[in-house]
Amino acid sequence: MKNILLIGGSYGIGYAIAKELQLESKIYIASRTNEMIADLNATHIPFDATTDVLDTSVLPAVLDGLVYCPGSINLRPFKGIKPETFESDLQVNFISLVKVIQSVLPNLTASEQSSIVLFSSVAASMGMPFHTSVSASKGAIEGFAKALAAEYAPKIRVNVIAPSLTDTPLADKFLNNEVKKEKSAERHPLKRFGQPEDLAQMAQFLLSDKSTWITGQIFHVDGGMSTLLV
Repeated sequence: MKNILLIGGSYGIGYAIAKELQLESKIYIASRTNEMIADLNATHIPFDATTDVLDTSVLPAVLDGLVYCPGSINLRPFKGIKPETFESDLQVNFISLVKVIQSVLPNLTASEQSSIVLFSSVAASMGMPFHTSVSASKGAIEGFAKALAAEYAPKIRVNVIAPSLTDTPLADKFLNNEVKKEKSAERHPLKRFGQPEDLAQMAQFLLSDKSTWITGQIFHVDGGMSTLLV
């Protein structure tokens, strides 16, 4: 069985990934809460990505996969965003990600070939109003992932999933009534917004041996939003 570390796997997309993987891998979930993961076959590590140093002593010497899930969605007009908001978004989306990867790098390189899966956003490739902060931090992830994939090939594969709006607690304020849900669904060529399982299944594939010839890629799992005008 593969050893997989999920940063932020206690709800939303991370939780969906853990459910997909639990029968085929040994799962370690580093997150602030653990209420929802009691029913999973997983080891929980108390961890806040923005403030804590990951306790790597509880991890196996060999990690076959890492998924970083924490993120933020701050949508507002640029003129009203304070520089501190940009710094905060960059911290949770990118800087904390870098710290985690550096802390478990020995574990990842100990695997025959490990896989890192990161999350960006459709907003990093599309110009969307009110998305300057999230686009900046998620764009950093995409550039970083390609450079890291080049540096550590063939030992570590690094890929990014870039979703559109997905029904998670983080996006609740955008989907908290039927009108918002209908409008959000209509914006996508496939006429629905994302579900955590849509992203979890892609992550599962990228962590598996079925994707061993794939690295340095950005996968737009977004209902067609980034490429189709219909």
